[in-house]
Amino acid sequence: MASKTCLLFALCFLFSEIFLPTIQSKNNNPFQFLQSLENVQKIDHNYTGIKDLKKYLKRFGYLKNYDDNVPAGLEDAHDNDLLAAIKLYQQSFRLNVTGILDSDTVTQMMKPRCGVPDHVMIKPKNHGHQDDKGKSFHTVAHFRFIPGNPRWSNKQLTYKFSSTAQVPDDLNVRSAFKSAFQSWAQVTDFSFEEVAAGGSDDADIVIGFHRGAHGDRNPFDGFQGVLAHSFPPTSGTSHYDADEKWSSNSNPGLDELDLESVALHEIGHVLGLGHETGLREAVMYPTISYGQTKRDLNDDDIQGIQTLYNLS
Repeated sequence: MASKTCLLFALCFLFSEIFLPTIQSKNNNPFQFLQSLENVQKIDHNYTGIKDLKKYLKRFGYLKNYDDNVPAGLEDAHDNDLLAAIKLYQQSFRLNVTGILDSDTVTQMMKPRCGVPDHVMIKPKNHGHQDDKGKSFHTVAHFRFIPGNPRWSNKQLTYKFSSTAQVPDDLNVRSAFKSAFQSWAQVTDFSFEEVAAGGSDDADIVIGFHRGAHGDRNPFDGFQGVLAHSFPPTSGTSHYDADEKWSSNSNPGLDELDLESVALHEIGHVLGLGHETGLREAVMYPTISYGQTKRDLNDDDIQGIQTLYNLS
């Protein structure tokens, strides 16, 4: 029991440390700075915005050696570590691997996304096939787990809502989350039950809408940018940026995010799944577009959760 508690604490601390760097911008999109860096490529050359690019890549798990305390004048220097991080990002998202921030790479990086890092995840062994050159066939699975494979031992989980920010009255939050939980319940042996907020019951999962800094060292960045973040088992914490324009309609507007789709993704993290950067159709893909709905689990999502809990 003590070792499991220590592992959970270490995982939560790791997530907090990686989430911590926050990119702020005067533009509507916190990731707008990326546009000015399109096609930069000269190593050891300074470009305005490189520091923010390094923070971005560190935040989402691609740049491991970035130091916030670099000497003045060097913080915007392009270097080989950054080049490798860009290539890793491009490889992960099945982009052309050049190390150059081309148009496709910048477009992908600017998309609204989950705040959980991508490459803090580990890929399970033996769930795909490779040819003799190491290239994966189309049958390879893309699902990933969180380091240590944290899981829930209790399969009858409760959840409640506890927010520090209000959302529009016409947003059907409870219905959206109920449907999202039901989707995961249908492919696992989990059951999910809502309990009253502020009641005597201590819920396993706590869902909240928040703005900016909200007490978990992972401040939200306003409209666009990071939409939500969640912590692994058995933390049960799942937060959503109240500055987003959320929708519970089946056809969200082009400037709206479908709450059920994002909730379905975040619950995957709460249950122990990582990001599937190589499969756009997967619910556990890190990004989602405004106006898009993704309310059905992909076969890879299902295979991942069933493998994690030994159900397949």
